[in-house]
Amino acid sequence: MRQLHFNLFIMGCGHHKAAWRHPDSQVERLGDVRFYEELTQIAERGKLDAIFFADGQSSDNVSDGPRWFLEPLTMMAALARATERIGLISTVSSTFYTPFVAARMLCSLDHVSKGRMGWNVVTSMFDSEARNHGYEAMPDHAWRYARAEEFVETSLKLFDSWSDSALVMDRQGDYAKVDQVRQILHKGDHFLVDGPLTLPRSPQGQPVLFQAGASEQGRDLAARKAEAIYAVAYDLPSAQSYYRDIKRRVRETGRGVDVPVMPGLVTYVGSTMEEARRKQQELDELLPAETSLRQLGMFVGQDCMGWELDAPVPPLPPLESFKGPKGRYATMLRIVEIEKPTVRQLLGRIAAGGGHCTMVGTPESIADQIEQWWRNEGADGFNLMPPSLPNGIRDFVEQVIPVLQKRGLFRHEYEHSTLRGHLGLERPAA
Repeated sequence: MRQLHFNLFIMGCGHHKAAWRHPDSQVERLGDVRFYEELTQIAERGKLDAIFFADGQSSDNVSDGPRWFLEPLTMMAALARATERIGLISTVSSTFYTPFVAARMLCSLDHVSKGRMGWNVVTSMFDSEARNHGYEAMPDHAWRYARAEEFVETSLKLFDSWSDSALVMDRQGDYAKVDQVRQILHKGDHFLVDGPLTLPRSPQGQPVLFQAGASEQGRDLAARKAEAIYAVAYDLPSAQSYYRDIKRRVRETGRGVDVPVMPGLVTYVGSTMEEARRKQQELDELLPAETSLRQLGMFVGQDCMGWELDAPVPPLPPLESFKGPKGRYATMLRIVEIEKPTVRQLLGRIAAGGGHCTMVGTPESIADQIEQWWRNEGADGFNLMPPSLPNGIRDFVEQVIPVLQKRGLFRHEYEHSTLRGHLGLERPAA
């Protein structure tokens, strides 16, 4: 029976840019792995499919608040030991990692977690990141996606370089069957990798491959390779457009799998609508205008520092001419077109989630909206982006999840022990 999927997207003190300034924030604990263990345990109590970490390779504007702290793959080993069933997903950059390093770490973590690892492949985007990895500037979009494709293909070959029956551990004979541990002998435009991996095939065979593709190349790669997809959707019509397009592309590949699509979701939960709005306003009022304008400038690819706060948003260039991440920019254009906000209103709108769907209301009203998206080809589930942590995820788990469970839309208990099991995905043959 089809049910909702939920991941908790853990980001610092929460996805609202002012969350760290709130008196209830735990900003002092961002270097304490127990903080992340506690968040993951809250998510596991709610029977969520997985927790997810984004990652970045540079530190800019550190005065604005925390963005990155502990390296996520490192954290996964601790989180695997602090939990039992919930999936663990980390972002991996195909531009900056090599397939052997990434595959070895991910395969190791799948063993450590007994089959709960996932990886979200990104191509990265900022010149400041590129200059930490030996590039003068970020390589162009087409080059990055060609490398990403080869990166994924090579990593998958490495995951399968040991057969499931390779290990025999015969104390009087062989440790492994030599003919079932194979070199991959990959030689491509971007990578030269002999293989095999240094450890046997992992419990899931391959960690679950997530991808977030908004551009044409991104959607194409996601449709051909991804086993679950993160999306940006501002409203139900934009969610339906992306959902239907991705599902069509997956069908046309002939893969014969149903790939879950999970848009980002920011929620403010209150016992009344007024309480929920008050929680949102509390965070919005802590946000310095300068910080917001700088973030907006990053999203729209221009200097916004001189924009008048209470005037309409100035005309923005068409999507075709935009050089940055096109999916997020398309969302900005849609918000401006539909809501016609002032600059100040737009800043509040993107302060949490940067254009992802935002639901403000009671547990029942939020459950209603989630169900509407789920029943109408908007989403198979959501990547939860709490505006504040730990309160935002605690509110969702304790108040919204029970409503969805009562409606038969979400599990009461885990039925599987692996992330593939939670997502209804088959274990791939080697």
